[in-house]
Parts: sequence; structure tokens; C-alpha cells
Amino acid sequence: MKRNDYITWDQYFMGIAIMSAARSKDPNTQVGACIVDESNRILSMGYNGMPSGCNDDEMPWDREGEALTSKYFFVCHAELNAILNYRGGGTLRGSRCYVTLFPCNECAKAIIQSGIKEVIYMEDKYSDSESTIAAKKMFEMADVKYRLYKNEHKKIEFEV
Repeated sequence: MKRNDYITWDQYFMGIAIMSAARSKDPNTQVGACIVDESNRILSMGYNGMPSGCNDDEMPWDREGEALTSKYFFVCHAELNAILNYRGGGTLRGSRCYVTLFPCNECAKAIIQSGIKEVIYMEDKYSDSESTIAAKKMFEMADVKYRLYKNEHKKIEFEV
């Protein structure tokens, strides 16, 4: 008889997004993303960080300050990194994106343009921001579904 206490697909893929977020060097917000096809195969992953080739020891990580002395002009978001990291040679059309934080408007545009059809997010802490409101408006117009990840309280522990 097979075991029946295995994790769900949502738990599995959100777990991978959470693990990806742990790679982020951002001292304030760590975000991870995992893109999955219709057959539950992982297509790509990403986390928020500085662009490849940019020494993150020399880049700003501050949240406050002038545009060129804060992180916002420089950090590449997890969703965009996952889209750019895709090397499958095919398409992301019809896929799902598991992400630990609801996408901003810029990532929403990339998600829509890449053909991702569903976003499953763990947290929406900026729900009142214009960026998130714009993202949701674009998702609705482009028929990209989004839903809050339902934590079913399955605790998984391991050491790395």
C-alpha cells in the first residue's frame, strides 16, 4: 500500500520557491520563484538578486536613499530571473509560477508576455501599493489567474 502523507504539488513547488529565496543576498526581502509546466515539471527557478556579472559586494542593498544609492534600480526580481533563466528551448506558455511574494507590475508584464497562465503566491504584503494594484489589473485583463497559496501546515525539516 502506498503512503498517503506525501506533500501536494503546491507544497512541493512552493517549497522550491522558498528554497530559492534562501539564495538571495538581499538583507531585507528574500523572494523565490519556481515555474512549472502543465505536467508538473519544473521549467525554471529564480530569486531576487543583482544581475549576473555585477559584483553584489559593490552594489547598494539599502531600501532608502537616492535612486542610485538604493537597491531598486539594480535588483532583478525572482520572477524575472526565473523567466530569464529558462533554457528549455520551448515556451513558458500555459505554465504556472509559484512565488513567495506577489509580483510587482514590472514582473507582471514579463509573466504575461512569457505566456505564464497562473501565479500562486505565498504573501501579498504590498497589496495596497500601486505596483501590486497595477499587476492585478494587468493579470485580470490578460486572463492570468492568481491565487494565494493555501498553507496546509505540513512541516518539512531538513539540514543542508
